[in-house]
Amino acid sequence: MFGEISPRYDFLNHFLSGGADWYWRWRAVRAAPPAGDSPILDVCTGTGDLAIAYWNKGRGRVPVVGADFTNAMLVIADRKAVKSQAAGKASGVEFVFLQADTQTLPFPDETFQIVSVAFGLRNVTDTTRGLREMIRVCRTGGRVVILEFSLPGNRLLRAAYCWYFKNILPRIGQLLARNSQEAYNYLPSSVSEFPHGEKLAAMMRDCGLASVTFQPLTFGVATLYVGVK
Repeated sequence: MFGEISPRYDFLNHFLSGGADWYWRWRAVRAAPPAGDSPILDVCTGTGDLAIAYWNKGRGRVPVVGADFTNAMLVIADRKAVKSQAAGKASGVEFVFLQADTQTLPFPDETFQIVSVAFGLRNVTDTTRGLREMIRVCRTGGRVVILEFSLPGNRLLRAAYCWYFKNILPRIGQLLARNSQEAYNYLPSSVSEFPHGEKLAAMMRDCGLASVTFQPLTFGVATLYVGVK
């Protein structure tokens, strides 16, 4: 499904969110900026936008790795990484994308200062297993950063948003992405079924994170979570 929509993925993210996805990633990087030159990992990286945001925040001096299950997404991410590295950034510092399952990450324990995921955790088959893997490869004292869709707390706003999400967004997405897997019908169903707010924060704590905070963004359409290992 993600392989099919990869050519239009970036455009549709920006279009369907009204450009808010840029702001959400900016908030994530601002909430948990790089500290020192230890590496950063972005899982379920897709076409690499959050990984690139971290690379830019570190001014090309902090190694960044992006991992995703879908090779077609990584092909696009690689092209974007080359452009970022060519735009006057520091050379010789690792900035790579690789294919990997978030449930079985190919990295040693205690490797990364930040492990992030943007709008991908709900796509991991076993959420708890994915979270535990993210925590495993994070250094003690490091941070796990999660950006994920959520539902507005206001009842009227939630009703209007859910109507748009279930009736308008899938039709526009399907029309523009032209995929046989009905990816943009999957999106609202996956969001409505996935825990958000305190429920996801509690799951993060149960998996071993401390000092977990969460902040609704754009009226609660997305939520930013940060926990410390």
